[in-house]
Amino acid sequence: MVTALLTGFFLGLSLIVAIGAQNAFVLRQGIIGQHVFYVALFCALSDALLISIGVAGISFFFSNVINQISNILFGFSALWLMGYGILRIKAVFKTDKKIEIEELKSKGLLSTISIAAILTFANPHVYLDTMVLIGSISQQFFGYNKIIFTFGAVLASFVFFFSLAYGAKLLEPKMQHPLSWKILDSLIALIMFTIAFKLAAAGNWL
Repeated sequence: MVTALLTGFFLGLSLIVAIGAQNAFVLRQGIIGQHVFYVALFCALSDALLISIGVAGISFFFSNVINQISNILFGFSALWLMGYGILRIKAVFKTDKKIEIEELKSKGLLSTISIAAILTFANPHVYLDTMVLIGSISQQFFGYNKIIFTFGAVLASFVFFFSLAYGAKLLEPKMQHPLSWKILDSLIALIMFTIAFKLAAAGNWL
């Protein structure tokens, strides 16, 4: 049970922690102090919905054939995670990026949530990460453990988005320095490689 929870949590956290348009928007809202709670809640609930659909959907479609294709599925997921990890390692050696927060005019709640919705659901990677990758990896767990895995992945989204939104004023100055990005990318790569190794072993690839 603990393994399922930690796997789901750290996998979910690793997939969303890399800065992108959605995360930059959440960070920016936190810095300017506008609709912070609602933006974080919307992003976390959106992830929870997509993760649940991914786990439930793949479980439904694969229920009769999972035993036959499990090794292929685990191997594919392991390679995918290795790819993410390699990208993060490459970023460690060449990154010089920093977060630049532009001044924004005040926007209403509906307008703000609309922007968050576009940044969330118009990004194809969100479907690959939540519905396909997390859904696929969930297949190594069964019954109650699969629910715990899903809870862990969903919990990671809530922890990340609320921490990012409310910790933005402390985080933003630190993330102006390239060294901070190197540390972050190194941690992401370590988590990715660890989970990929476990999946490869589960699929008898090692």
